[in-house]
Amino acid sequence: MNMKIKPRHPGQPRRRWSLWRGLRSGSTARPIALAILLSLVGGTSALAQADPFAWFTHLFQPNPPPSHVMKPIRPRSEIHRAAPKHYSARPKPSSRSGEKAIEKADDKTAAKPSEKAAVAPTYFVAVLGDSLAQMLAQGLTEAFADRPEVAILHKAKENSGLVRDDFYDWTKAAQDLLASGEKIDFAVMLIGSNDRQTLRDANGAYEPRSPQWEDAYARRIETIAAMFRDKKIPLIWVGLPVLKSERLSADASAFNELYRENAAKAGATFVDVWEAFADDSGQYNANGPDINGQIVRLRASDGIHFTRAGARKLAHFIEPDIRRNLDEVSPPAPPEITNAPAPSDAEAPASEPPAETQGEAAVEPVPPAPPPPKPIAGPILPLTGPALAPGAALATKMDAQRPPADKARLRTDQTPQESTGGPPPGRADDFAWPRP
Repeated sequence: MNMKIKPRHPGQPRRRWSLWRGLRSGSTARPIALAILLSLVGGTSALAQADPFAWFTHLFQPNPPPSHVMKPIRPRSEIHRAAPKHYSARPKPSSRSGEKAIEKADDKTAAKPSEKAAVAPTYFVAVLGDSLAQMLAQGLTEAFADRPEVAILHKAKENSGLVRDDFYDWTKAAQDLLASGEKIDFAVMLIGSNDRQTLRDANGAYEPRSPQWEDAYARRIETIAAMFRDKKIPLIWVGLPVLKSERLSADASAFNELYRENAAKAGATFVDVWEAFADDSGQYNANGPDINGQIVRLRASDGIHFTRAGARKLAHFIEPDIRRNLDEVSPPAPPEITNAPAPSDAEAPASEPPAETQGEAAVEPVPPAPPPPKPIAGPILPLTGPALAPGAALATKMDAQRPPADKARLRTDQTPQESTGGPPPGRADDFAWPRP
């Protein structure tokens, strides 16, 4: 096959020959380009693959090794990723001892609720009132966590008060609670944050803090407190704290005077917590010292309710009265003596005589005499009395009356330095100038 190559003109650009151009060119170069392409991609078997671009991959792959060197390739299994799991913060044990330690820790944590539940509550404190009383109940529950026999009964009703008896009648609720037979040893009342409203009764409607309003409100306070007095249940009526709004705070201060006066008439104890949640000038302050003396946030953002630290501080002022009554009703048991000293041989009981000597007249052993009782105090020595000499004589000026024998004894008792006029030569305290 003769191919004529035309000479390139000096000004004509050089044309590059490619497989694609060979396929598109005339019939002479097409078989050559097709043969080269088939040899590169592996013949018709490669063109028959499903991937039309497999030939491009084979262009850059090295030649495969001989068939006797190639190893069978196992198909790779599909990887299925599991859903993410939430693991706890407990570390994974690296040994059997670690597993045992974790098992013991789990047993201890699981045993805590059972131990607390093992002590059945015997003293019940009922907390009544509005949403502030609900927070007070939470604080009391935390305060008496060390006394499992004390149970805090949450009897408060949110959004309730002494004014709107159509929404929740606290007079009837207290009467039903005391008549239900539920055991109550102590009661706490905190209410009034929702009572700045019109009070209605059978005689009419009264505006807040009007004389008629205060009379009707005071009667309801005294009625509820008298119910617990008749049942001989101690009642603590907690006053309202200072509030963020000046107008609401002024009304709360007026309500506290009604609680203080009328609750005391029925035998209840009024606890004032106003200054505990106010600053030095008596104004509202959201922050303040907690029960540990740390400055924390005590009030919620609404300026009425408490935070957890504030609820615990609120319970701190009611806790002493409850604990005092609890100790009177059920005093704590004395601590058990576990390490009692073993009785000595002298204190050990005498063994019975042998059976053969029981019939004879046995001489009873004489018990040892008890040791004399120790005095409560030692001898009393006056601190302002005159000092006595060894011979029981007063230490006074007796130099003129001292006998000559005593004076001679004093002269003989002098140190060598005083008797000779100086220390012996060569001693450390001899500071005499050396002589040649």
